Amino acid sequence: MQMISKASCTMAAFPCSKVRKRLCVWPSMRQFCLRKGLVYGFMRLLSRPLKTLRGASRSLRVAEFCSVSNMSSSLQIELVPCLRDNYAYLLHDVDTGTVGVVDPSEASPLINALSRKNWNLNYILNTHHHYDHTGGNLELKARYGAKVIGSALDRDRIPGIDIVLNNGEKWMFAGHEVHVIETPGHTQGHIGFYFPGSGAIFTGDTLFSLSCGKLFEGTPEQMLSSLQKITSLPDDTNIYCGHEYTLSNSKFALSIEPNNEALQSYAAHVAQLCGKGLPTIPTTLKIEKACNPFLRTSSTEIRQTLGIPVTSDDAEALGIIRHAKDNF
Repeated sequence: MQMISKASCTMAAFPCSKVRKRLCVWPSMRQFCLRKGLVYGFMRLLSRPLKTLRGASRSLRVAEFCSVSNMSSSLQIELVPCLRDNYAYLLHDVDTGTVGVVDPSEASPLINALSRKNWNLNYILNTHHHYDHTGGNLELKARYGAKVIGSALDRDRIPGIDIVLNNGEKWMFAGHEVHVIETPGHTQGHIGFYFPGSGAIFTGDTLFSLSCGKLFEGTPEQMLSSLQKITSLPDDTNIYCGHEYTLSNSKFALSIEPNNEALQSYAAHVAQLCGKGLPTIPTTLKIEKACNPFLRTSSTEIRQTLGIPVTSDDAEALGIIRHAKDNF
C-alpha cells in the first residue's frame, strides 16, 4: 500500500523539458503530475505499480516533480534537476521531518524546493568531490546549518565536510540505515549510499543508466570492482545516478550490441520518455544487468563488435568499452 504526502511541484530549468501548461493531480491514493490531455501517460501510470516509482521520477516531467513515499518506508525521494543535466535528490523522512540532499550541484533549485515545502535541510551527502556534485555545499550549509557527509578519502576535497565515512560503515539517516559502499574508478574517493530499507542506491557518477563514469582517477579494474559491488544488490534496487545521460548512452549501447532485444525495448522506452520531457531515472538493477554494456563485459556480441579478444578478462573488456564510449 502506498502513502502519498501533500507535495508541491518543484520547477527547474532543464534542457530536455518542454515548457507547457501542466496539471498536478492527486487522485485519492495516487499522485501524478500530468500535462493536460496526456491520456497515454495517464493510462501508462495507472498500469504501473507505484512500488516501482520510488522517487516519483517516472510519473513526472523532468521540470516538475511531486513526492511519492512508500508505506513500508517513510523515506521520500524527490529528483531536483540542476545545472545542465545533473540530478540532486532531496530525501525526506516523513516520521521525523529529517531532510537531506544527495549531490547538490547548485544551491538555488534546492533552496526553492525547500522553501516551497517549508523544510529545513539537515544533511548534505556527497558521492564524490567533483564540483558539479558539491557546488551547492557551502551555501546550503551556511543557510541551513546542514552537516556535510562524504568519503574519508575526500576529506580535503569536499567543501565544508563535517562527517567522514569509510567503506562498509553504516550511517543512520533518521531511522533509515545507510550502507556506505566504496566505488572508486571515476574518482578515487567515490562512494555510493545504499538504503536497503527503501531499495535505493545513490551511485553518483559510478553507474549511470546504460553506462558508467569516465575513468578520471581510477582504473578499469577499480571500476569493474565497484560495479560488481553494486550488481550484488537485489535486482529490484532503484538506481539514482548523478546525470540524465540515458538517451545518449542508449545510442552507444545499441551500436555495440544491436541484437540485444531487451536493450532495443529499453532504448525505445527511453526515447519516448525523453520525447515527453520525462526523466529516465531511477532505473533498476535488473534493467541495467540486461542492457548496460558496462555490466555485460562477457557479451559475445559486444566483444565481437569491438574486437575484444576472447582471452581478455572483464576488466580489459571494460577498459576497451570505456575507450569506445569516450570516442563515440
